[in-house]
Amino acid sequence: MINYLFTVYTFEYFLMILVRVASFVFVAPFFGMNNTPGRVKIGLSAFLALILYQAILPKESLEYSGTIEFAIIVLREGITGLLIGFAANICNSIIVFSGKVIDMEIGLAMANIYDPMTRTQSGLTGTMYNYFIMLLLIITDMHHYILRALIDTYQLIPVNGTVFDWEHLMSTMSMYIADLMVIGFRIVLPVFATSMILNCILGVMAKVAPQMNMFAVGMQLKVLIGFSVLFVTIILLPDISNFIFREMKRMIVSVVEGMY
Repeated sequence: MINYLFTVYTFEYFLMILVRVASFVFVAPFFGMNNTPGRVKIGLSAFLALILYQAILPKESLEYSGTIEFAIIVLREGITGLLIGFAANICNSIIVFSGKVIDMEIGLAMANIYDPMTRTQSGLTGTMYNYFIMLLLIITDMHHYILRALIDTYQLIPVNGTVFDWEHLMSTMSMYIADLMVIGFRIVLPVFATSMILNCILGVMAKVAPQMNMFAVGMQLKVLIGFSVLFVTIILLPDISNFIFREMKRMIVSVVEGMY
């Protein structure tokens, strides 16, 4: 039987669950996109918090001596949810970084568009890849994994039980920066290799036929060949998404390990 009766102590416990869940939904990929209506985020957070309130047993009353300690508990729960969501969301910057490098290689670095997901100016290739990765995230049910990861954290990190290991969290970010460069350049490699070969050919042609304007010809060839390579390598998007989703899982696990 489901019991929805609240006392003063259990209502405080429910509020702490709501704070962590709402903080997670605010920054998590797919759930926290800027083009998602705010009412949907609030409703989803409240619904998940209500379900978790019924699932988490036993419910212990929060122990605090004043308003300041209660505010500290709220901040601790909010930071916990933010870090879990941020660990998954930050992995999207890998595809954005790769898109910027690809745009520089094929000559589209200045052709930026407004991305409603991030509310910033983004490159064409990065925006296209980002939407593809988000679509694959939904198709592969990766958003369910991220949501289950949040729910499972209550078994390891109970309410008001977060202990921040800042050294571990800093090492996690250092690991992510290294993985960002490695995975990003793996994605860029087909376009980068093709562009390097094209530059070598243009350099030879500039010596053989100096009367030709290689700058004007090269810009057009880079765009044409760059789009051709992107069209051919579009079948590699599932493998690219595997790299990014695997990195999401590593980041979420590593961040959670640094909070208990």
